Amino acid sequence: MTDRFTKLLLLVAAALLAIMALNPYIERWIYASTEPRQVEPRGDLAGFEKTAISLFRAVAPSVVQVVGLPQEGELSGVSNIQSGTGFIWDAAGHVVTNNHVVAGAPTLAVRLSTGKTVGAELVGRAPNYDLAVLRLRDATALPPAVAIGSSGDLIVGQAAFAIGNPFGLDQSLTSGIISALDRRLPASGGREIAGVIQTDAAINPGNSGGPLLDSSGRVIGVNTAIFSPSGASAGIGFAIPVDRVNRVVPQLITDGRVPTPGIGIIAADEALTTQAGINGIVVSGLVPNSPAAKSGLQGADLPSGEVGDVIVAVDGVPVSRVADLTERLEQVGVGGSVALRVWRNGTERTVNVTVADLGS
Repeated sequence: MTDRFTKLLLLVAAALLAIMALNPYIERWIYASTEPRQVEPRGDLAGFEKTAISLFRAVAPSVVQVVGLPQEGELSGVSNIQSGTGFIWDAAGHVVTNNHVVAGAPTLAVRLSTGKTVGAELVGRAPNYDLAVLRLRDATALPPAVAIGSSGDLIVGQAAFAIGNPFGLDQSLTSGIISALDRRLPASGGREIAGVIQTDAAINPGNSGGPLLDSSGRVIGVNTAIFSPSGASAGIGFAIPVDRVNRVVPQLITDGRVPTPGIGIIAADEALTTQAGINGIVVSGLVPNSPAAKSGLQGADLPSGEVGDVIVAVDGVPVSRVADLTERLEQVGVGGSVALRVWRNGTERTVNVTVADLGS
């Protein structure tokens, strides 16, 4: 009796083990979907999804790819090209992009959202603002110009959208928020671009020159740079504020250049000034016949080792960096004047200087 019971238990155990071993195969046979599955109806899109979709549909046709060739030649089969993004500015076929996208490229072409490639000519560049304007050689049947917004009332935290051609992948949309305002970016000639917009909307190489948009699809900035140790998006991108773009672009279309407001001082290195404990802009030299030279400002006297005049305020506003001075000069404009508060040999004085165009 005991042997029979033991054999029965062993038989049951073996059966259970067999079932356990075969269970995955049995389940696969019973439950496997060997026919296409039924499509479930989609619910309504969320509000933010609808905003992004409508924005992209409205603006994307007006965003283009800008290609610059380092030497004369056809687009096809040419390597080592530089490319970025731009957008339609007006019905005359003007396209706005970054200066660094087209700099040094004698041959320019623009690829529209339809896939059509159109030759373009450079109308003007503003290296101090990293902006450039092109004109399409064939301006027929163009998409509408992108709507222009304002950067003066932006708020950190509001939505931001970027359309461009990252890594040459055209018509790409990314979204995020405005993560900071009033950043500064280095520009040519030792200047800085002030009031720069920071966003976490993904911006990568190839996005340069493309529009940064608000939720209404208006341009609020021109994407120009990223902060990235790896070379790809790290969640910090920068855009030139559209209020500045809206001032510079018409001048480029009209004159091909933008005046460079200045007074003709040569400032000492800011790092050395800080190390010396000087709070202000040290005038190390003056441009001959410049407004600064004619006003009586004094630079450093190298033989005697005397420090030059130290500019501590402009029009009553304290300054500590050259960028503070140049920003005020841009606000005043060529032909205006500024009152500089200057320290010289322990004595404070006020010097009035006329702002001139020091660009070439």
